[in-house]
Amino acid sequence: MVIFGRLHLSGRVVYGPNFRTQAEPHFLNQPSTQFPPCVVIPRSEHSISRAAISPNALKVLYRLKEAGYQAFLVGGAVRDLLLGITPKDFDVATNALPDDVRRIFRNCRLIGRRFRLAHVHFGQEIIEVATFRAAAAPEREDAEDDGDEDAEGAIASPAAPSAPMYEDSTHRAFDNTTGRILRDNIYGTIEEDVWRRDFAANGLYYNIEDFSIWDFVDGVSDVKARRLKLIGDPETRYREDPVRMLRAVRFAAKLDFSIEEKTERPIQGLASLLEGVPPARLFDECLKLFLSGYGLKSFRLLQKYGLFDHLFPMSAAAMRLPPYAYAQEMLELGLTNTDERIAADKPVTPTFLFAVLLWGAVLRELNERQAGPAPDLGLLMQACDSVLKAQQSRVAIPRRFGIPMRELLMLQPRFNRRSGVKSLSLLQHPRFRAAYDFLLLRAQAGVADPELAQWWTDVQLLPHDERVALVQARPAEAAQPEGDASAAAPARRRRRRRRGGGGGAGRST
Repeated sequence: MVIFGRLHLSGRVVYGPNFRTQAEPHFLNQPSTQFPPCVVIPRSEHSISRAAISPNALKVLYRLKEAGYQAFLVGGAVRDLLLGITPKDFDVATNALPDDVRRIFRNCRLIGRRFRLAHVHFGQEIIEVATFRAAAAPEREDAEDDGDEDAEGAIASPAAPSAPMYEDSTHRAFDNTTGRILRDNIYGTIEEDVWRRDFAANGLYYNIEDFSIWDFVDGVSDVKARRLKLIGDPETRYREDPVRMLRAVRFAAKLDFSIEEKTERPIQGLASLLEGVPPARLFDECLKLFLSGYGLKSFRLLQKYGLFDHLFPMSAAAMRLPPYAYAQEMLELGLTNTDERIAADKPVTPTFLFAVLLWGAVLRELNERQAGPAPDLGLLMQACDSVLKAQQSRVAIPRRFGIPMRELLMLQPRFNRRSGVKSLSLLQHPRFRAAYDFLLLRAQAGVADPELAQWWTDVQLLPHDERVALVQARPAEAAQPEGDASAAAPARRRRRRRRGGGGGAGRST
């Protein structure tokens, strides 16, 4: 087996053909289980074909090799190829430093604050190139980018609290209280790089030199057994990066893998560590969990391990109260519908997802602000804003999704009004389609009148003249609250103000 780094007499580690040097790294995570040494699986003994690999990824691999560097396809791409799945991304690992990668590829951009990475652009496809690292840092999928989501801004997003930080060099820093890695740009060898990856099934390297698979952690066996096993001590790995608990859930749901008992055991006790993860990062993780075609399975696993409570605490609390318990059924129905749309290659939106996720919390907040069956739309707006503001401390919802979500929920009371020509203006609202789908979901859960949902389904198909005749012939409806939560009832009409005088006095003649 080739060693890509060597120990210099000065006590520094030398890397690659350019002989870059840096201090020999100290491991934050030492494996508690001794895995077998690297097993090289030749091309004749595995199923991965270059025909299944992105041509652009092959270009990157070959060009790095021709420049004198080692180049491997890594992580989930190798795992998926072994499973016969087309990978979503093709990531590359190399002993070339990020600046070297940028020098080789003119179409390269360096990104990341916590973890320096190279993105090689080929039109819409981006091949990510990471330098071998010497510390137990999260994989690229866990890393923060340039903070574009934060720059855009989330609704009332609070500033992240500062944490005690320990730095053992100018390249690595971690939280001295929780053990979470905050920054890690210490580069190393492939033997060291494998220990910073999360699961053994993701710790496989496909070598472009001879098309073999390098397996340091018995990952091929885990892929065959459809098993998730953390590399190293599970509690240490979760403390380094709590998002690994969400990744365990996501991969188990996506790949139908089991979670090994030692990997599974600490999750529930460490779930609260998610509260220290940047909310913008958790937003990205929630999109991967719920909008990738296996949202229902992900939700049930999040509940099983106590993780959902730390992502959406207000929603979880509302679901445990009898008046709002149906919110969980609504969420499961919504996730089922979303999974079906993704399977049918239909579009989905985070706006609708977060509306369903937060609906129970909004209704609870509204009922604490008012009494009576007919809601005040101003109070409904306040309830939406209050829940959104509180949610930002856990999962930051960007304005481009939070504001339309609030509009969608604010339209629900208007569906009860079906008399008078003005009621038809709802059909022209830009959020009508999403709000209508939400009404159907409420009816499916049994908390909205199915006849109401059918009426709005039918009226959309009628010619304009028939619509007008239909609503003009209909008597005004009384308010119909949704259980104890009255957000589905129509708003009270304001009294018309008389002209020409103040304080209710009539106009003088």
